[in-house]
This record gives sequence, structure tokens and C-alpha cells, in this order.
Amino acid sequence: MSIVNFLKILKKEAIKLLIQLINTPSISKQENKVSFIIENYLHKYGFHVKRKFNNIWTENNNFLKKKNIRTILLNSHHDTVKPGKNWITNPFYAKKKENKLIGLGSNDAGASVVSLISTFIYLSNLDKLPYRLILSITAEEEISGSLGIRSILSELGDIDLGIVGEPTKMQVAIAEKGLMILDCIAEGKTGHSARDIGINAIYKAIKDIEILKKLSFDKKSELLGPITLNITQIQGGIQHNVIPDFCSFVVDIRTNELYKNDELIDIIQNKIFSKIKLRSYYLNSSFINPMHPIVLKAKLMGRKTYGSPTLSDQSIMPFPTIKMGVGDSVRSHTPNEYIFISEVMEGIDIYICLLKDFYF
Repeated sequence: MSIVNFLKILKKEAIKLLIQLINTPSISKQENKVSFIIENYLHKYGFHVKRKFNNIWTENNNFLKKKNIRTILLNSHHDTVKPGKNWITNPFYAKKKENKLIGLGSNDAGASVVSLISTFIYLSNLDKLPYRLILSITAEEEISGSLGIRSILSELGDIDLGIVGEPTKMQVAIAEKGLMILDCIAEGKTGHSARDIGINAIYKAIKDIEILKKLSFDKKSELLGPITLNITQIQGGIQHNVIPDFCSFVVDIRTNELYKNDELIDIIQNKIFSKIKLRSYYLNSSFINPMHPIVLKAKLMGRKTYGSPTLSDQSIMPFPTIKMGVGDSVRSHTPNEYIFISEVMEGIDIYICLLKDFYF
């Protein structure tokens, strides 16, 4: 069979596989069935698949066996969010309307999953590649869960480049905002409210909130803009006639690549009196050198580069990464989520063009 006809078969199978994935509920932490569907599909092409929790991965064998071979990771996720209430169609049943495929996870990130799988199989059937290629389809991305890609990174070995499949309209995110969530605790002293005694922890929290509301950070990223900080929750008091001795509030911080998380924590703690407890600390901002060979190759192909405000598993990867995938992030997590079949076809072609003759 010619490689051209082989690619046509892979594209047809990609749509069939995507329909299977949509028809198999895979809410975060419940990805078991969908992971076996993908594993069985890879087995059909002779790949040895490794599994941990609901994460699966495999690698090609057609790379040059030489010392210091570079490794590229192709990654996307098979979990979805829970469907909202405003779906017109059944979110767990793929509805095909001409070029459109409607269903939960079709856009985020099923289309990228099947496109990366097709690309991986195609590249694995070429002559010797100048790099080792790993494909991982992982769990719990939508909840940044501990049993997702974080749980297998150490088992993948050294990675030199990651391509993360998320809906970017096949443009290239070379930077991505990170996330920190802080639980801040203001402490006071109880007393009877009628006697107006005690130390009101809510008032102390309000003072700190006002400070944080006015706080700005000097370094502004050309790609990601300034760091944003918002108070998103507050809780204090046990009943109406007791001065509260405890008030907690939550701070949501979207970081850029110009600050390290430790540095930001120090800045914030030096400004407020409330104690800081780190709830989420490991979702770092991502950045790849604009002169990296993969970015330059993408630009030669007419791909645009940008900084992404949305979070992905890219934030967990301690190596250079780009975020590039099929679909449009505007459709993600929305009722009647959809993908165009033509987007999947084009996505496979673009991935292959990017990697087929790629050299570090």
C-alpha cells in the first residue's frame, strides 16, 4: 500500500475513532473505557502500549539508534468536563450534520487526540526518523488531577520537546499563562457583638483584600500581558452575634513567564497580614524560545504564534513545549460542542508537515 493511500485510511479511521470517543463518556476520573478504546486501536497497528491509571503511552521504533537521540512527546487528553444543561443533542452521542460533528469532547480535545494518533501512526511507518517519538493520551487534564500526566512524566524518560494537542485552530501557542490558587487566612479574636469587643477577622481580611485589589506587578509579558489577581471567594463568621476570629478568602492568580511562583508568593506575603496557604502551586507559566526549530518550522508553514490565556497540561511539563491542536478553544466547555470534520483532516496534514522533515 502506498503511503498516500495509507494516510487516507488513517483519516477515515480518525473520524470513526472520534465518534467512538464521543459515544463513550469520559468525565475526568472516569476515563477507563475510553482509554481502552484508544489502546486497542493502537494495538491494531502493532504498538506496545503502556498504561498507568487511565493514562496510556507508546513510542515508535523507526528512529535512528544513535547516542543522544532527541525525543518528541505528542500529548493530548481524553477526559472531558461534565456537560451543562443547555445541550440540544445528547452530549454522549456523536451527531453528524454534513461537515459538523457534535458531541461532548469533540473539540476539547477529541479532535486533537485522533489527529495526533493518526500522525503518530503515519510517522512510525516512514523510514528512519531523526528523533524518538512518544505518544501519550492522558487523563484528568480538565481538573489538573494528580493521576493525569503528572503521574507518568517520570516514566517517559528525557523529553526534548512536547507538542500538546488542545484546540488552537492549529496555530501555535508559544507561551501559556500559569495558575496559582492561594487560601489566605485572617485571624482575630472572638467577642460579643453587642459589646463591640474582640478583633474582627473579617475587617482584617477586607484590609488585605483592598491591598491585593490595588497590587500590580511591574513585569508585563509581550505574549501573555500582565499578571492578573482576583479574589474569588470569602468566608467568615459562625453566627450573627459573635465577632469572628477567622476569615478566609481565595486568591486566583494567572501568571506570566517573567515571574517564578516563589517570587510572587514572597511579594504577596510581604504586602498582607493574612497567612497564605498554597492550594495550587505547580501549574506554571510556559514559554518556548521563539527561535526554537519547531517554532521556526511552524512559521515557515504559515502558522501564527501567540500567547494563550487558557491552561493545559503544558503547565506541568518541565521541558520546551508548544500548544497546537484541532478546533477552537471558544467552543470548549460549551453546550453543543462541535468540530468540523475538515478541521481534523487539515490538522493531521499540518501535524505531519510539521514533523515529517523536522530536525533539531
